[in-house]
Amino acid sequence: MDFDLNSDQEQIRDAIARLCAPFDAEYWLRKDREGGFPLDFHKALADDGWLGIAMPQEYGGAGLGITEAALMMQTISASGAGMSGASAVHMNIFGLHPVVVFGNEQQKSRWLPPLIAGKDKACFGVTEPNAGLNTLKLKTRAMRRGDHYVVSGQKVWISTAQVANKILLLARTTPIEEAKGTGGLSLFYTDLDRQRIEVREIEKMGRKCVDSNQVFIDDLRVPVEDRIGEEGKGFEYILHGLNPERILIASEAIGLGEAALRRAVQYANERIVFERAIGQNQAIQHPLARSWIELEAANLMVFKAATLYDAHKNCGAEANAGKYLAAEACFRACENAILTHGGMGYAKEYHVERYMREAWIPRLAPVSPQLILCFIAENALGLPKSY
Repeated sequence: MDFDLNSDQEQIRDAIARLCAPFDAEYWLRKDREGGFPLDFHKALADDGWLGIAMPQEYGGAGLGITEAALMMQTISASGAGMSGASAVHMNIFGLHPVVVFGNEQQKSRWLPPLIAGKDKACFGVTEPNAGLNTLKLKTRAMRRGDHYVVSGQKVWISTAQVANKILLLARTTPIEEAKGTGGLSLFYTDLDRQRIEVREIEKMGRKCVDSNQVFIDDLRVPVEDRIGEEGKGFEYILHGLNPERILIASEAIGLGEAALRRAVQYANERIVFERAIGQNQAIQHPLARSWIELEAANLMVFKAATLYDAHKNCGAEANAGKYLAAEACFRACENAILTHGGMGYAKEYHVERYMREAWIPRLAPVSPQLILCFIAENALGLPKSY
């Protein structure tokens, strides 16, 4: 059992840290104030080939595993970019996994190279206003009309839809009342035609530079060749991307927690009150020490899950547990960072209030902590299904 990074993984971490260095805390503070997608940051990663870290080499990717992708995303977040920087490229890293696994050769050749090169930007169209996490109840309908489908419906919390030109879309091809089991949903990757798709941005607490949106689809024409795999099996295809998604967002949460903890420690060493550094006081030390412990423990679970995934072993419980632990540890680290700063923690110029706002994201998405606990109870402990 080896807990050390190998030399290639250390090089990945160091290279990403160097790339992120010009995009410093002031850059992300400005983005948080003004909004606007971080195109220059996205381009820097694309130009150096990092957007294809987990994509097959024959299409321009690096062909590495989720372990390396998680290390990359953690390093981006820990640089101070937080969830803003991570979310700007998150979709590229795992989003087209169903295409890699279930797409045909023509589809992979057509879709993967421009995404890896940064020419295409994609969004993930699954969640709906009235279904939430109950994906099997999605209502967006795709009706076959000869050589194409006509899609109508609504999606919500769709990230990067303001800048995307492509959408990975889960839609119903069989009416709910006729569908059996997990069947009836189909998966498409197609053009985001703004003549047929209206995108309305949702104002939100944090991560202003990476947009979240309501999406209204009205008679969108989707060629049959843009359907991934077989009709009616889209839910099965989406499931293959759930564990990598949990692993990656958990690694991003750990990075954000590390960024907050680093700023808290720096402030605790520099801030002098009653003629001594506040970091000398156990009331300051102990919460920060606990956050270090919690982040390290979460990190071990996340990379255990990533290692299992890359070894093609079952990692559902570990991926969910890692996401749960990382989100909670991140949230507490950001909270402790504000408390360490005292009143200054409430000031934007010290950055930790921004981290606190972003720390809600891995807690809420892509699955709630309550549903993770339900999953663990059922699948790891063998308890009856509760929902």
